Amino acid sequence: MIDTKKIEQLARQVHDAMPQGIRTLGDDVEKKIRQVLQAQLGRMDLVNREEFDIQTQVLMRTREKLTALEQRLAALESQNTPDVPVVVADADAQDNKPSAAE
Repeated sequence: MIDTKKIEQLARQVHDAMPQGIRTLGDDVEKKIRQVLQAQLGRMDLVNREEFDIQTQVLMRTREKLTALEQRLAALESQNTPDVPVVVADADAQDNKPSAAE
């Protein structure tokens, strides 16, 4: 899920950013930072870069297919358009009409 090298790099950066007095605590602080980071990042719903890139490609292909289908539908509709316009009844308008039984 999460690259441990990235976590270690982030833990090292946090450790290096600390004042000298705190850094002297050394390995204990770094281990604790690593543990906290792993715990917090583990709770998050994250994906790695590879999974993200794959989903991005899938989305792009899906959009391309949708655009092609929309163009195809428009072409088919233009070929089959009758001379008389087609009226599509509004569902809400039908609900408001009195029925023959009333």
